Parts: sequence; C-alpha cells; structure tokens
Amino acid sequence: MKILKFGGSSAATPERIKSILHIAKKYLHKEVAFVFSAFGGVTDQLINLSRLALEGDQSYKLKLEELEKRHLDVVRILIPVSAQSPVLAQVKILINELEDVLHGIYLVKERTPRTLDYIMSFGERLSAFIISKVFVADGVPAEFLDARTLIRTDNQFGYAKVDFEITNKLIRDHFKNHPDVQIITGFIATSENGETTTLGRSGSDYTAAIFAGALLASSLEIWTDVDGMMTADPRSVKKAFTVPQMSYEEAMELSHFGAKVIFPSTMQPAMAHRIPIWVKNTFNPEAIGTLIHTDSVNGKLIKGISSMNNISLLNVQGSGLLGVVGVSMRLFTTLAREKINVILISQASSEHSICLAIESTDASKARLSVEKEFAHEIHDKLIDEIKIENGLSIVAVVGDGMKQHAGTSGKMFSALGKNGVNIVAIAQGSSERNISTVIKQSDVSKALNALHDSFFLSDKKTIHVFLIGTGLIGSTLINQIDDQFEKLANQNKLEIKLIGLANSKKMWFDENGLSYAGAIDLIKEKGEPTNLPEYLSKMISLNLPSSVFVDCTSSETVAGCYEKILLANISIVTPNKKANSGNFVSYFKLKDIARKRGVRFLYETNVGAGLPVINTLNDLLLSGDKVIRIEGVLSGTMNYIFSSFAPGKKFSEVVAEAKDKGYTEPDPRDDLSGTDVARKILILAREAGVQLELPQVEVENIVPADCRTGTVNDFMSRLKHHDLYFEKVLHIAESKNEKLCYLAVFENGRAYVKLESVKNNHPFYSLSGSDNVILLTTERYHERPMVIRGPGAGAAVTAAGVFADIIRIGNYTH
Repeated sequence: MKILKFGGSSAATPERIKSILHIAKKYLHKEVAFVFSAFGGVTDQLINLSRLALEGDQSYKLKLEELEKRHLDVVRILIPVSAQSPVLAQVKILINELEDVLHGIYLVKERTPRTLDYIMSFGERLSAFIISKVFVADGVPAEFLDARTLIRTDNQFGYAKVDFEITNKLIRDHFKNHPDVQIITGFIATSENGETTTLGRSGSDYTAAIFAGALLASSLEIWTDVDGMMTADPRSVKKAFTVPQMSYEEAMELSHFGAKVIFPSTMQPAMAHRIPIWVKNTFNPEAIGTLIHTDSVNGKLIKGISSMNNISLLNVQGSGLLGVVGVSMRLFTTLAREKINVILISQASSEHSICLAIESTDASKARLSVEKEFAHEIHDKLIDEIKIENGLSIVAVVGDGMKQHAGTSGKMFSALGKNGVNIVAIAQGSSERNISTVIKQSDVSKALNALHDSFFLSDKKTIHVFLIGTGLIGSTLINQIDDQFEKLANQNKLEIKLIGLANSKKMWFDENGLSYAGAIDLIKEKGEPTNLPEYLSKMISLNLPSSVFVDCTSSETVAGCYEKILLANISIVTPNKKANSGNFVSYFKLKDIARKRGVRFLYETNVGAGLPVINTLNDLLLSGDKVIRIEGVLSGTMNYIFSSFAPGKKFSEVVAEAKDKGYTEPDPRDDLSGTDVARKILILAREAGVQLELPQVEVENIVPADCRTGTVNDFMSRLKHHDLYFEKVLHIAESKNEKLCYLAVFENGRAYVKLESVKNNHPFYSLSGSDNVILLTTERYHERPMVIRGPGAGAAVTAAGVFADIIRIGNYTH
C-alpha cells in the first residue's frame, strides 16, 4: 500500500488536476490511496468568507458565488457532459450548506472555533469529491472517502488531537471492505461528539501520514510544488538544491525551524512505523525528490539550513537566579499557562541569566506574565527588569553528520563573523544534530547565503561587487573580469557577480548580477540618475554576503563614505588614494574599523598600480623587519613624461602625448603638481608606521605658476610657453650624463618629492616608459635594497591590481 498526498498548489487548476491524474495512473497497478487538500487558495477564501459574514459585510455572498463557479467550472471542464449532472448537483448541495452556515454567522455576528472548522472543511470535501469523480470518469475505479468518518479526535478545534487507537481500527476496517481506490479528504476529522474538527497546519499531510501509519504503508509520498527538501529556502538562497535523502530526525529539525515542505506532525505516524516518506514535485514528476527514512548518509556534514523569522528574545537575569532551585520551573510554567511556545532556550553556566526565543506576537504577553510571576524578586532587585529584544530570527544548521565531528560550530561562526552577522544567542542540543543561532532578522538572507556557501559550496565562493566609476580603470576592470569569469568559476571556484554599477551620471542594480559585457551600455540606457547616498543605501540594504565596494574614482566624496561602508561589514577595494592620504586619524580609523569588523580594506593600487608594493611592505613589517628608507619613482605618468622627454622633443608635446595615451589624470596638472606622488609616499610612510600628514610632505610642483589656473585646454596651451625652460633643465642633466627623475623619498621621518637627475649607475637611470621602481631599504635589506619594478601607470595594470585585490577578498572570505 502506498499513500500519495497532493497539496492545494498541485490541484489549483483543471490542467493541474489532469497532471495529477497522469501521475496517479502510474501507481494503479499496486494498492494505493490518494489524499487531497482543498484547491489552491480555497481554505483562505473560506476563512475570508466567514470573516466578512462576521463583520456584516454582504460581499461574502458575491465571493461565495465566485467560489461556487470555480468548483463547477472544474466539473464542467474535466467530466464528460453525460456524467456531470449528479456531480454538479452534489457540489451545489455542499455550497448551499456552506451558504446557510455563513448566513447564520452574518445574523448572529458570532464565529466560534467549532464553526470555523466546519466552514474550512468544505474545501477538502469539495476538492476530493470532484477529483474522485474525475478519476471515475477517466476509468479509474475510485471512491470518495470523507476522512471525518474514520479519523477521531478530541474537540480542540483548529488543532485537534487524534485518537489513534480508534482511528487506526476504523481505517483498517474500512479498507478491508472497500477495494476501490480511495480519494480521501485531507485536513478534516470528527470529534468524539460527531463534530467536524481540523488537524492544524499542514493537516492534509498529517491525514496522509495517519492513513499510512494505520495501513502500515510501504511508503508515503507528499506531492508538492518543489523538487523535495532543499538545502535552504530557494527564495533566499538561489544556489539551494534538493537533498536526496535525510533522516526523520533531520527533517523534523529543519521543519521545526521554518522549512515549509513538511511538518513535524506529518512525520510522527510515519516515524512510529518507520515508513519512508518521499517529497516529490507535481510539476516536475521526473525529479528524484527527497527520501526521508531511518538512516541517510550523503557525505555532507549538514543536510540543510533553516530559518524562522519574527522572533523575540525574552531575557531574565539577575543575582537572584544564582543557585536558586525552581526558577526555571516557574518561568516555563508561567509561559505554558499563557500558551506561549518556547522555541529556543539559552542559559549561561553562571546561572545569571536565561534567555528564551518566542514568537514576536507573544512577546508582550510573555513579559507581562513573567513580570507578574517574579514581581517580588523584581521589586527586591534580585531579578533585573525583564527585557524583550525584537526584530530577530533563528537560523539553524541541521545534520546527523555533525555528531562527534569537530569544527562544525567553528565553521558556522566563522562564516557568520566574516560577513558581519552578530550572534545574539546560541543553542545546541546534546544530539549534536542542530546548532541554532539567534540573529537580527535583517541579516537572515546574508546569513543563509554565507552558511550555504560555507557548508554546501565550500569549494566555491561568490563575491558580490558594487562598482563605482566606469572611466578607464573601471571599464577596463569590467572587461578583465568578463574575460576571466569562466576560468575563475571553473578553475578557481570563484564567481564575481556585479550587483551594482554607477558612474557620475547613472546607476543600476541587479541582485542576480549584471552581464559584464553590456553593463556600461545598460546603465547609459536604463540607469537611474546617480545619487551616492541612495547607491550606498541600496548596497547596504541588500545585505549580501561577501560584498565588496570597488571605488574606481578619484573622488574625495566617495572616499568620505568608506567609514559607513566598512561599518556595514562591506569590504573595500580601491585605487583612490584620497582616503589613505587624508587626515591620519581618519586613515587609522578606517583600518581599525576593517580589522574590528572582520572585513578587508585593500588599496594595493594606491601605489605602483598593479605592483606588489604595499603587500610586500606589510609582509616585511609583519615579519619583524624595520624600514630605514623608501625611495622611488612612484608616478608612471611622470616617468613616462621624463623618459620620453629627450633632445628634439618639446615638453608640452610629451605631456599631451601622455594625456592622449591615458597615462595622466584627466587634468595633467594633478600629476605634474607632485600631489599625486606626495600622496603615494605619504601612504607608504604611514604603512611603515609613521604618523605623517600630507602638508608635511615637501613637494616640488613643476607646473609653471601661470599654468596653475584655468581649464585643462588653457593649461595645455600655456604650457607651450615654458618648453624652453624645461629644455634647459634637460640640457643640464644631459651634460652631466644624468637622467631626470621625479623622485619620492622617505627617511628619518621626513618625506619629500622633487625633480632630480640621477647618475648612470643609479637603479633609476634605466627606467623607461611608464615604469615605477621602489627601493626598500630595511634592516634586512640594508646593503642591497629590495627593488620592486614594473609598469606603474595605465588602465590595464591598475585594473589588474584592483582585480587581484577582489580575488584576495574572495580567498579571505572563503
């Protein structure tokens, strides 16, 4: 014997009922019975009808007509005309009976739980009756079975308790005498007094389990609208997938903490007789589904991640709890008296406090009842004021594989911590099957995704990028990520999703990820006007795990937002030097926030574009080395200009050429003023541990005085008038067989940048193009300084450095 149950979504339309019939026929060669819920949405409609009648709103009559039409239409569509009359007549009889009850509520303005149960019963009575006749019309020997004739309960209306001794006997006797396929009403039963009752949430599943248990079925199949039990809620975790099998206990734990596919009550009768439960998808019947049975092993540490929202934490603490026997008993008795369900309990070993997780709807009632119970202790200051914390959720990881397996909790807490999810309370049973944490409800989606990546996709990682700045560097970065996307995903198991994109004019978001290939064109066409506060607010509100803000601008305004971004537990990658070369206190604060929040603030490209300057310097310092002197050509732009500036060339022409090739800032004066180089040597000095401010860096500004104001075009025009001066400077250097270099030096707490000529035996003499070179003289590298050399300007190398920092964050959060 097999018992199959089909939910409301599976039988919501005539077309879906046809699909059920197609599935059912595959089982008819064996003993089988079918349990049906009301048609999709009907139970809610019935409750609403009773509410309208209770409120004296006559619109319930129109809605009742719509409900009647829906059921009659199913009959007319699925049953041949020759066989419709008796079925239509019975449907009308049931609707008339329902109408009488609703009219009674309308008149007396009263709706008891007993009456509501009776009203709700019409959903299953109508659906199962109609479907039984559809089966018969299709040649299936089927018989309608009203479960009220067999399932006996107490009179706790809305959530009646089953008398299994009587029920099991009635079911077995019935099936002995009824060989036809039984089409059974779910959800409904009868009290010992003959009154209609309902079995509570997921009552139709429970009905199916009751019949399976009574008949010792070979299996129970729950047909729903998903492919089985998922590793997480697919609405929150896009990468969730079906779990092939799990134990009863695992399924119970997951369902308790919010997994809506199956409920604990459903499993109890099946568990008692070790009846396997299959969860299958009506809309994808070929999918394997999930098998729930006695033992299950699939090699995973955990089977699923579940969550429960709208939770409040009731905290009872005070010195009066220490060593006092009976406090917990009084607390739980008080809550039980008020019918308040305690979902989670956490108590410190010091016995100083007990915190309980309850549904938020019960929070006020719970606090009042506890305050009343402990009024004397509160008055005598033995117990502190009872506190309620709202806006919380429970996130639980579940799996038999956690038993005696070290490191599970560490892995869980690490995944949450790295994504800035604060844990308010923790609970774990001695079964080691469930670790539950209470967190802010606003962090649920992030927590679920972070945990899912950590436990189920441990060889994969997703980075959520929010990029601002689509100029040369930003657009090149987009192209580079696009070119490497498949390789990173397949070989490095790293997926970099572009969630947000903005430039100075337009911005756009896509939670599923923008296509890199057309991202810039998309924001031009569809983007909203850029509003930086709105962009940041949207990024923060999405609250995605492993989020990275990439700033490819040179904006001080954007850099001024870094603190807010880091405080939101979002990492930052940037070539923008403004934040790290601004006020030292702000610079130090940003690094401190990143450290405390467990996020990354990476800016390798602040100095040397893609060269490993800052990381190398930090590695030396971390290993105990000390910096003596830093000397470098830190501007690829300046090096390109002075490497290209040779006899026969005009200085203004060289500057124009560098600008056209993208080596300079949009305004070349930003490079020639020396400020950019000053910022870089300042950053290196600060990384070396020296507290230095930008005005303390001595700077030689080589922009002629009359060129320092006006537009860029004005500057380029006026610069031509100074070609002779620069020609003389070059001639002096050439006459000494030396080469012009714009140097940056830090030594003995002093930092300066200036144009100098270097001898032909100097490491900088051979520099060409846009190369940078840095000499690090340290205690370990004293006689022969460490040399770092390579391209130091250009969109490609700078974007590559930013790209590398993003990948580093992927490895860090992994």
